[in-house]
Amino acid sequence: MPSDSSFDIVSEIDLQEMDNAVSQAIKEVTTRYDFKGSSAGISELNRKEKELTLTADAEPQLDAVKKVLIEKMIKRGVDPKALDYQKLEHATHKTVRQKVKLKSGIDKETAKAIQKSIKDLKLKVNASIQGEALRVSGTKKDDLQAVIAHLKATPPKVPVQFNNFR
Repeated sequence: MPSDSSFDIVSEIDLQEMDNAVSQAIKEVTTRYDFKGSSAGISELNRKEKELTLTADAEPQLDAVKKVLIEKMIKRGVDPKALDYQKLEHATHKTVRQKVKLKSGIDKETAKAIQKSIKDLKLKVNASIQGEALRVSGTKKDDLQAVIAHLKATPPKVPVQFNNFR
């Protein structure tokens, strides 16, 4: 009997790279001309709670701060889909503030959607949900590589990585 091959689908964030992206974004926001004299800024990344806070004078300026952060994340290889924007709050002195949480792990609904899309491929593979990850196993490595190619072509709502391919 041939042995089963498998790999895991996970959603993880490299916190060190994210921290580097945030510090580069902070540096750009503090030196950019269009942000001079305004309350635009990004708080340091809270590693324990995996969140940061964006502040600005108005919503359009907040969108510009988000754009700077996303640019730096892409340059550092961190997927922007990991950002979970919370409700926009009005802060003191006519400023706006928005908390941003970092998503890690695959929630149940997303895991079930990924599992269903794998089953719709009609390959001889088995996808099982294991906590915040999915394990895909099958006898043919070509089928497993087809699953990876499918998930890269039609990515889910969360950033995914593939590891433990054996």
